[in-house]
This record gives sequence, C-alpha cells and structure tokens, in this order.
Amino acid sequence: MHASRLSRRAVLAGTAAAAALTTVPPLQGRAHAAGVTAATPSYRWRNAVIGGTGFITGVLFHPAVRGLAYARTDIGGAYRWDERAARWTPLTDHLGWDDWNLLGVESLAVDPAHPDRLYLALGTYAQAWAGNGAVLRSEDRGATWTRTDLTVKLGGNEDGRGAGERLLVDPRDSGTLWLGTRHDGLLKSSDRGATWAVASGFPATASASGQGVTFLAAVGRAVYAGWGDGDGTATAVNLYRTTDGTTWEPVPGQPTGTSAKVPIRAAHDRHTRELYVTYADAPGPNGQAVGSVHKLATATDRWTDVTPVQPGASDTFGYGGVDVDARRAGTVVVSTNNRWADGDTVFRSTDGGRTWASLKDVAVFDVSETPFLDWGEDRPKFGWWIQALALDPYDSKHLVYGTGATLYGTRDLRRWAPRIRGLEETAVRRLISPPAGEAHLISGLGDIGVMYHERLTASPSRGMATNPVFGSATGLAQAAAKPAYVVRAGWGDHGNGAYSHDGGRTWAPFTAQPDIAKNAPGPIATSADGGTLLWSFVHWDGTKYAAHRSTDNGATWSEVSSFPKGATPVADPADPTLFYAYDTDTGTLHASTDSGRSFTARAGGLPSGDDQFQLAAAPGRSGDLWLSVKWNGLYRSTDGGVTFAKVASCWASYTLGFGKAADGADYPAVYQVGSTETITAVYRSDDAAGSWVRINDDAHQWGWIGEVITGDPRVYGRVYLGTNGRGIQYGEPV
Repeated sequence: MHASRLSRRAVLAGTAAAAALTTVPPLQGRAHAAGVTAATPSYRWRNAVIGGTGFITGVLFHPAVRGLAYARTDIGGAYRWDERAARWTPLTDHLGWDDWNLLGVESLAVDPAHPDRLYLALGTYAQAWAGNGAVLRSEDRGATWTRTDLTVKLGGNEDGRGAGERLLVDPRDSGTLWLGTRHDGLLKSSDRGATWAVASGFPATASASGQGVTFLAAVGRAVYAGWGDGDGTATAVNLYRTTDGTTWEPVPGQPTGTSAKVPIRAAHDRHTRELYVTYADAPGPNGQAVGSVHKLATATDRWTDVTPVQPGASDTFGYGGVDVDARRAGTVVVSTNNRWADGDTVFRSTDGGRTWASLKDVAVFDVSETPFLDWGEDRPKFGWWIQALALDPYDSKHLVYGTGATLYGTRDLRRWAPRIRGLEETAVRRLISPPAGEAHLISGLGDIGVMYHERLTASPSRGMATNPVFGSATGLAQAAAKPAYVVRAGWGDHGNGAYSHDGGRTWAPFTAQPDIAKNAPGPIATSADGGTLLWSFVHWDGTKYAAHRSTDNGATWSEVSSFPKGATPVADPADPTLFYAYDTDTGTLHASTDSGRSFTARAGGLPSGDDQFQLAAAPGRSGDLWLSVKWNGLYRSTDGGVTFAKVASCWASYTLGFGKAADGADYPAVYQVGSTETITAVYRSDDAAGSWVRINDDAHQWGWIGEVITGDPRVYGRVYLGTNGRGIQYGEPV
C-alpha cells in the first residue's frame, strides 16, 4: 500500500502510557521558544489506535535474548517489542521537524554479543531534495541515542525498502560495522558507528539510479553482500563476500538471469552451513514479475535452486523474505512478494528446501482486534508486500511477517493475528472532532480511507468506511449546524465521494460525480446546513481543475468557474450561504455569498506559491478566518476575508485547528503546528493567539506534522494531530 508520503501515499496504533513516559533526550540542542508567554503544561501523548496500517519493512529477533525483537517501517520509524506488555514501543518519536527525513528506517542491526546495543540507519529518500542519512546507536535498546550524520543519502521509503538488512555488526569484531548504501557503495565504521568511510576493496561500482548493496549477512566469520545493480546477464555479479574484512570477491557459481537479477534477503543456517538467498527481477515491493530462491553450501560453494514455486505468465511474483530456524537444521521459511493473481504466501520447508508447504493453505486469521483488515473475500487475506519475515530463535513455531498494512504473527503456524499493538504508521490527511455524538474523532487517511473512532483506545469497530471503500482520503467535512451530516472524498473502488446521515457511522456513495472526479478527487466542503456541497479537484501530478457544486446530495453537479482551481473550499460555520477559498497561486482570498454559485476576490497581496497553505474558519462565528502560510506566518480576518492582519505572536504556522475553550475564556482554544521563535512544535493558545504554550516535548515530535491538527470541541485541552507515518497522535493535559 504506500506509494508516496510527504507526500507519498502511505500504507499504514496505539502507543499507550509507555510511549508517553519515554525519556529520550533531543539529538540537537533546541531551547524552548522565548516567545511562549505561559508555563508549558504537561501533556500525555498517545496514539488513537488503528492497528498498523503501514508497510513493515523489517523485523529482527535478537539471537541471544528471548522475547527481544525490533521492527522498522518505511516512514514511521523503528520499534522495540516489549514481551511483557505484548506491544511495540516506538524508538524514534524524538526526531523533530527538521529531521523528518529520518523517520524512514533503511536498516537496523543488533550486536549478538552485546544485547543492549542497537543501531539504526535512517533516511527516507535518496533524492536530491532530501537530507542526508544518519546512524543512531544505542547502549540501552533504544531508550537513548547517540547520532552520527552521514554524508550520503539513504532510501527507507524508496524501491528496495523491503530488502536487507543493509546494516551489520561484523561477526569478527563488535567494534566494526558495515552499511550498504544504494548509490554510494559500501561504508565501514571501525568505532561502532561513530565515524564512517567508504570500505576499501569492495569491487562493485554504484549506480546513480540503482539499488547498490541490498543486504549484508554474517556467515560464520565471513560477511556476504548482495548487490542489486547487476543487469541479470550470465556474467553479472550479485553476491560478494569477505573472509578477512578487507578483501572482497564474487561468490563463485552464483545464480544469474532475470529471476536472480536482484538479491533481496539472505539467511544463514548455522547447522547445515548453508546460506539461503531470495531473488527477484526488481527490488520491490512493486514491479516484480519473476523470482527464485537458492541456497549456497558455504563450505563448498555449491549452489542449489530451491525455489518453492516458479512464477508463470499469469502468476507473476518475486521472492522476498527468508529466515531459518535457529533450533532445527534445514528448516527455512520464504515469502512471495507482489503476487497479485494467486495472493502472496509464506512457504516453509523442513528438509532444506527439497519440499515446501504453503502456510496460506491452512491459515486461519483473527483480525477482530483490527477490523480494518477484514476486507472480504475479494481482497487478499494473507497479505501483500511480504518482505519482512522472521522466525523466533527460541520458538520454532513463532513466526511473524510484515505486509503493506500490518504485521501478522503465529505461534502454531496455523492461527494468525495482527502482532501490532503500539505500532502505528498511518499517514494522516484529514481530521474531524464532532461537537456531539458517539465518536470524538473521524479521520481521513492515506491508503486506508476514512475511519469512525468510537474509542481512541481501540481500532474502529467498523474498520474502513465502506460504500465505497477508499484507498486514500482527499477530503472530509462535517456540516457545522447539522453534525450528523458528513461528506468525504478520495480514491474509491466504486466512486470517489460519499455522504453520511449518521455522523460517519455508515455511508452512501454520491449518486453521480463529475467526470474529473474519477482521476482527480480533491478536498470537499459542505455548507453549515448540509444543503450545498463544493468539491475541488486536483490530480496527483498537481494539475488543478474547476470545482463543482451540488445541492441535491451529490445527485447532480455543476461547474463553478469562478472558484480558484485546486483551492480547498471552506464553509462558513454559522452562515450556510457563505464559502471561502484561498488561491495559493495569487495570494488572494475568494468568497461566495450565494451558497457557492459564484466567487469573488476579496483580500489580496497575501503570501502565494505554496499549495499547502491552509485556511480555517473558527467554529460558531461567521467570517472569522485564519490563514496558515508556513514560514510566512499566520494571518487572521474577522470580516470574511475582506482584510487580513498578521498575527504577531508566531512567525510560522503550518496547520491550525480549534477546540473547546478554556474555563472563563470567550474564544475557542486554538492549536497549531508552528514556530513562536526557535523551534517548530505543537502549540495551544487560550486567548485567540495572543500567546502560545508549547504542548509537545522533545520526546514527542514525530518528524513532519504539518498536515492537520484539530482540538476536541467537547474536551478542553485535548488535541488530535496528524503525522506522516506515526498515525494519529492525541494529547491531553495531565
């Protein structure tokens, strides 16, 4: 599920008290902003539970400590498994706004000889516009970190992110670490990750567009390196090794051809001294059509093809995850990947790959804890994008595998359930906190559409909103004077828009939709009384189209040519005849006084040039508008956008929302992600932005958080925050 976050799409739950009490020092010295005029309140932060919802790219059991495991994700950081609590503890929430690119975990490594040591290689994108990667090293299993910034870029959310591990503690010396990169060859550290240099003697030449080193594996005292930049020809080299830490050589007799073009993962059976390697014709998780599994007898360099099932013309796929049973010789598991025709599976062999059994064939699933995973018989049950696969070294029947949406586990190789408590990776796009009703929260999400949260501490019982099912949500709005009426827009399976008459519990698709909605669903708004809909359209490539209007609940639509193309429509919360839109191309506020039939320009000369500027209307008031324009600051209008004044109390504002007023206050609490002086953080104001207090702390920053924020209109101080990979965070004063 994930295709582009920040913004890519996400495939993507509840850090409870353990996360709220995490004590991680900031990695960079950042003082609290001098512009905060009141004492910073103490807040407790937790996830609104959904249950996974993202691509788990790697899981690693510690070989020497029972019950200790780590997981990595493509945009949501790393986690440690707490066996006693049976949940995951997030380890990278302390990474802040400036370090958003480090929330993608390229690889992780443990030291078999020193169980408390943990290493992370971080970097989400290897593109020119992204920052360089970094290595974090810990002596206390990720409770605290020391950081080394790299001079190269890593790609935790790029093609090949399910390969690995690319980071390895040398089996000969715990002080030596290896790091395989995508475009800069092999790096080596001789001081436990404090400094890094290009490894001399590694023979492969990196490609600017390739995969580079896809995995590193310890085999006795030797290190093997998968190489993903080969061309698949008979002379191509895709596997190297070193036995002395200095000299590297191609492994003799290695498989070649299209089905073995890219080595994905490897696992060593120490009992039989055999190395199992999975291959595909592309790095994945998408785009694989053929693949294979081979094992190498490391003592003799003899290769054997042990592929469980050969891909075919109508059943295309590659192979992804692989692991061996530390307790039973010759027992190995491998996963298919990108197998859409017949569905992905995990194969298991107990005889060294001579025969295999598909675990999918006998699998029984229980997804009652995370109902969004129950998609019916027309969708894959076992999962997809299976590249993370791990066997517990202390329990031969304890197996886990990651998918594009969650992490599944079993203890008997037959019954499976999500093993996901505490791990949330949703990319959050829209949030509504209704003023009344059962749910305090409705969310619009990347990859998993819209959810109705009856409780914040359990996955929504209805799962994803159906009729239609959305892949990703692009719009979500509630009628201010008629909160039972809610509308949503997004990429759907049977239409791209829907409405609800019961506050978001159940939905019905619009009877019709404009033609452009098929390819460019965008944000949507409803008038205060629910009588008028305005739907804006923006293609994923950025092309903007004319908005459309409906007054019959989506049965018919008419174009609104005067609406600024691509703008986000905002309904006045008190007057159903008023709508607003901010034209980011020209820096002009437009307004409609005839229920969205026509729009005219009002205030101009405002900041322009960024489509992510946000316009918000204060609840219960007509014409009270707030404009967040990122590093250009925050503006407010009290006359419906005729004039705007810049708010002096902050110099940057990225997203803004409102919640219940403080006792004795006559204005709603205002929440924002912004900057009052030196840092970008989460703030609350109880005096209409006269002053702000920071309400998150250095342990709870979550990288990029500039998409959406809203307060709870019924609970003073409670705020809901959308992250780009750490789900929905909600904070409450303590």
